[in-house]
Amino acid sequence: MHKIYTSYYAWFNCTIGIMMITLPVYFCIFLVLLCMASSVWGADKTFNVINFGAVGDGKTDDLPAFLKAWEAVCQSESSRVILVIPKRKKFLLTPSSIDGPCKPSRIHIQVSGNIIAPNTKSAWDGRATNAWLTFSNIDHLTVNGHGVFDGRGHLWWSNPCLNDNTSQETQCKGPTALIFRRCDQLRVRGVTIIRSARSHIILTACNEVSIAKIRIMSPGDSPNTDGIDVSASTNVRIHNSLIATGDDCVAIGGGSSKVNISGITCGPGHGISIGSLGEGGFEVVEDVNVRNCTIKGTLTGVRIKTWQGGEGYARRIAFEGIKLDAVNNPLIIDQFYCPSRVNCKNDTAAVALSDITFRGIVGTSLMDEVINLSCSETIGCKNILFDRVYISSVDGKPVHAKCINAHGRYTHTSPAVKCLQPP
Repeated sequence: MHKIYTSYYAWFNCTIGIMMITLPVYFCIFLVLLCMASSVWGADKTFNVINFGAVGDGKTDDLPAFLKAWEAVCQSESSRVILVIPKRKKFLLTPSSIDGPCKPSRIHIQVSGNIIAPNTKSAWDGRATNAWLTFSNIDHLTVNGHGVFDGRGHLWWSNPCLNDNTSQETQCKGPTALIFRRCDQLRVRGVTIIRSARSHIILTACNEVSIAKIRIMSPGDSPNTDGIDVSASTNVRIHNSLIATGDDCVAIGGGSSKVNISGITCGPGHGISIGSLGEGGFEVVEDVNVRNCTIKGTLTGVRIKTWQGGEGYARRIAFEGIKLDAVNNPLIIDQFYCPSRVNCKNDTAAVALSDITFRGIVGTSLMDEVINLSCSETIGCKNILFDRVYISSVDGKPVHAKCINAHGRYTHTSPAVKCLQPP
């Protein structure tokens, strides 16, 4: 009996030993298979516009193929989807709106090829002329790559009206290249946008936006070709980009807050602006930081511009670490903004400006009036701070500051802003 028991005990120990060795092996195999399965289930689904009939010869209208591809992307059951615009191709797209909401939680448009606008205004017949490509209601959208969007704006610059025979006095607006409307968690990276008929990028009603390492280029004399316009948007970051246009490099419009602009090389153009504000009634801008930017050869450096008769406020705005190189009008607050200088309002109402900081700004100006603080005669500007601001003339002539009803203080600033009234 004892021998039987001993033999059984030995068999039991041997079996347990084998299981202890083999179980980890099977468990590891199970984990490997599980990881492989999960990677397949979570893999990005890729769609290429070529597979939907796009030609990419720069002559064929590829918009129908792009819209078919977008429909497949937008209705895909995959959580992450990539739309590929392949390199070494040139895709002609007539004006269109690319709309959501979409089923995937994240959509990535990989722009490796070039996308070009029509070479005739007639492509906008029967359509709104304010936009070329509009992206609406698409959350978690990423647009990146080394491709180019070419707006062919030279067709519009001499006359922004659809009909070239229209009187120049008619107020027409050519198409903005890219509009992003109600696109939260938007990312734009690496792309180049050139020759827009009007603004190159407009953000409106967007939240949590990051634009980085892009290039925007149009001639310095191209009219109204803002680089990036931001309106009614929050938590926006624009950084490490080159913007050279015929108007504002970046302009922050009403309804915007928590906007951070950094590492921008701006010029030619009209500098970096808050506004214009107040033309359409009550408008608000707050918590804007512009820092570590280089502004070269522009009409203005950094400025805040508001119309007479406006309402609302702009507050907690900081311009810091700005380098100016041969700028015409470096630092401006203009509450009498009226670019046409024709039929300008004379109204006592104004957008209230307060808590504005100019700090760590150095460089040169082409004009002797390097600081111009023209605030409302009735409301004025409150709590303006100049700290470590040093601006000189490119030709060594004396420079000075000008103020109208501006209240604040200055330290370590040249020229001294003695025209500032006490806070």
